[in-house]
Parts: sequence; structure tokens; C-alpha cells
Amino acid sequence: MAKKALILGVTGQDGSYMAELLLEKKYKVFGVVRKSATSNTSNIDHLIINKKIIIEKGDLLDSYSIRNIINRVKPDEIYNFADQDHVGWSYEIPSYSMRTTALAVIDIFEILKSYSKKTKYFQPISSNIFGDSLSKSQNETTKLSPTSIYALGKSAAYLASKMYNNVFNLHICGAIFFNHESPRRSTEYVSRKIVSQACEIFYKKRKKIHLGDISAKIDWGYAKDYVFAAWQIMQLKKPDFFIIGTGKLTSVELFAKYCFGYLNLDYSKYIKIDKKLIRPSKTSFLKADTSKAKKLFNFKVNTNIKELVKIMMDAELDKYK
Repeated sequence: MAKKALILGVTGQDGSYMAELLLEKKYKVFGVVRKSATSNTSNIDHLIINKKIIIEKGDLLDSYSIRNIINRVKPDEIYNFADQDHVGWSYEIPSYSMRTTALAVIDIFEILKSYSKKTKYFQPISSNIFGDSLSKSQNETTKLSPTSIYALGKSAAYLASKMYNNVFNLHICGAIFFNHESPRRSTEYVSRKIVSQACEIFYKKRKKIHLGDISAKIDWGYAKDYVFAAWQIMQLKKPDFFIIGTGKLTSVELFAKYCFGYLNLDYSKYIKIDKKLIRPSKTSFLKADTSKAKKLFNFKVNTNIKELVKIMMDAELDKYK
């Protein structure tokens, strides 16, 4: 019998790549889509049209709907990529961010505890939980130091995962993901913003790109590599959490230079610094120490920053053909 997997947040970047990966591995895949996302399924339309994925209607903030789906599907594995994952937005909608990022996760754990204790569950956590870290790199023992509501919610979800494992003997595993990008990233994120607006400048559709702190250095990886790591973590016998990242930092300025350079343009002629885009709290430069993941399941970084830029730029340029 094929394994059954349930993906929350299946319309997003990570959820859609996970759906494709699991289908390649012959899983029967169910994806939860909330009402407000029914008009934004472009990342999985090819799977829906070909009837490769089964869509379930539900909402992370409606625990009743999630309980019904879990009871009906009886999944072997659950991957939860659904939350309010934008740091900037979390300052504006703090209560909503906490409900989706932390409290809704606890609701799922309660459902698993009561109705589906054998189901394996994957919870992604953000490296933003280390926001005020003074360490040169972060590993699984680094002290939590959130500097945003989003990071606070993720910290709570992380601690809840460990508690429900230890106290209730659930199989809750996960990864502390550092920044990971792809053509499926929303343009609200600086990586896609730079990619899309560089192409607009190239095609004479805009003149400038407005950015905040371009000196900020980020550990950027490719989303496809990270969801594969998520699947690997789920296959381990013992539930655990792992740092997943590249271990290399690239400044926003250098990322922009690579993107504009791909178009044979001088980035410095088109960037305008906008102080309004600088976050209220500045996060430390976060760099992943993946020693544990390399040791326990042979984690590898398959896509470097220039390859990532090429993937994203080629996908964006294809829209103009």
C-alpha cells in the first residue's frame, strides 16, 4: 500500500515542492487548501488538473476542519508548511501571526494525541528564532532569541514540538530552516522582489528598485533541496530536529549584483535605499551549522547561490517569452 501524506500549506513554495517530491516517491498525496487560497493555486494547478493530488478543504485556524481531515485521510505523514511566514507582516498582525504559527500547531498536536498517535508529523521552524544570536553560526543547541512576533511564534512551536514528543510520545520531527528561495517565492520576499524587478528594469517596465538594508547577509538556499531534507528527516526512526541551511552568507547587495549581472546590467545604477523598508529590529547575521544533519542523514547542499540565482532568473525571464 502506498503511504498517505497530508500537506498543510500545499499551495505555497515548500508545500508545492513537497507534493511533487512525494508523488515522485509514489505517495498518495492530500493537500489542505483554505477558502482564501482557492484563487491562488498556481503552484499546484498542474497537479490538480492531472488529478495527481487530492484537495481537502480546511483551515489551520479551524481545528475542527483539520481534525475531520486527519480522521478521514488517516495519513502516515503530515507536513505542516502553513503559517503566517512573513516577518514584516507579523509586526502588523501579531495576534493572527501567533495563532497561525504557534497555537494552531498545538491544536494539531492535540488532535494527533487523541486521534492519530501513529502519524508522523513534520514541523518547519525558522532560523529567525535565533534573531539576536551573537554566535558566528547556529546549531541545534544555540539559545533561542527571537526578535519578531513571527520568530516568537516559531519558538513556541519548536518548544511545543519537543514537549509533545517527550510528554505524549508523539512522532514530531522537524527542521530549523534558514532562508530558502525559489521561483515560487512571493514577491513580498526580497529575493523574488530583486529577481522580478530586475527583469522589469531590463524590459523597461520600471526604472528603480527600492530596498532596505542591502548590507544584510543571509544564508540563502534552494527550497527544493530543503523539502528533500524534510522528507529525509521524516524517514528517521527517532523524531528529531535539525539545522538546515548552506552555511554560507550572501549580502542582499551581492544577491542583487548577481541578478542584475545575469542581465548584463550594473546593479548600482538601479538601486535606491528606502529607510521605510528597514525592519524595526535588526536580525543578526544567521549562518547554519549543519554538522548534525550531515552526520545523521548525510545532508548535502546541492545548489549554490549563483545556481539559485540562475534558476530564479530563468523562471522569471520565461514569463516574458
